[in-house]
Amino acid sequence: MTAPRQRSAGAPRSRGVPGRRALTALLASAALLAGCSTGSDAVDVSNGGEFRFVAATPAGEVIPEGERDSAPAFGGTLVGGGDWTSDELAGQVAVLNFWGSWCAPCRVETPAFQEVYADVRDRGVAFLGLNVKEADEQFAQAFVDSQGIEFPSLYDPAGEVALAFRDYPANAIPSTIVLDRDGRVAAVYTGEVSQEDLRAVLDRLLGEES
Repeated sequence: MTAPRQRSAGAPRSRGVPGRRALTALLASAALLAGCSTGSDAVDVSNGGEFRFVAATPAGEVIPEGERDSAPAFGGTLVGGGDWTSDELAGQVAVLNFWGSWCAPCRVETPAFQEVYADVRDRGVAFLGLNVKEADEQFAQAFVDSQGIEFPSLYDPAGEVALAFRDYPANAIPSTIVLDRDGRVAAVYTGEVSQEDLRAVLDRLLGEES
């Protein structure tokens, strides 16, 4: 699966779209530069279990329809119990958010996601949290309960789902991947996502013909 080619969703105007190699190089460079920075809001969880900061995507990005790749199939156990598979996303626009209760930006972002979810869940949009690198599921459950989060989250302490999305920057927390109705990766964020950007992406994808 190829890495996403992107353009701004907040202001849908045409501009050049980088290829996979260019995007990969850009993400790698950003991660290296931000490794010495404390000002970024995403934490890389793939470095031998250690945490380090990586650069954040400044705005929502949408991949042109003809350049999207299918997301991998995945599944697991939900926070609070119960099995779940990505088949449940079929036919819906889907927001996949990688988070941890220990992640400071997630404490701001996740409740904001709940607000968006409450507004769009009846429009064919599904939200799924992916709780990663959590020492105890009780911490994840306490976070969900305290924030009033109504959409489900997979408990993924080993980051196996992030590994399934290894061609995308899902190995940083927080990260968000948005799928179109055909199950293709349509947008990717690294770092905290603003409600404005997320709503713009969802409106655009909902307006596409399936």
